[in-house]
Amino acid sequence: MALQLRPNCEYCDKDLPPNSTEARICSYECTFCADCVESRLHNVCPNCGGGFAPRPIRPATERRPGVCVAKHPPSDKRVHLKYSIEDVAAHSAKLRDIAPEER
Repeated sequence: MALQLRPNCEYCDKDLPPNSTEARICSYECTFCADCVESRLHNVCPNCGGGFAPRPIRPATERRPGVCVAKHPPSDKRVHLKYSIEDVAAHSAKLRDIAPEER
């Protein structure tokens, strides 16, 4: 099963196309831009409390049969936070000093 490659930052709604090097995901594929992860979320996923990693780039060119962005297109469903900005800030402040592997 391929990653969804969600099209936007859930916090600021910045476009994050499949080839974006700015996309960050948690283990549940919550997707945010690098700026929001660093400056607003402090590496704390507001949905699950986990940390983030750079989202891999899905190859544009089919170098193996059936394996490319055209054969496994990204999601077009935009996702947005279900929590208030204030709640996200409090959640991040509570967890940001705990390493992701210890949360």
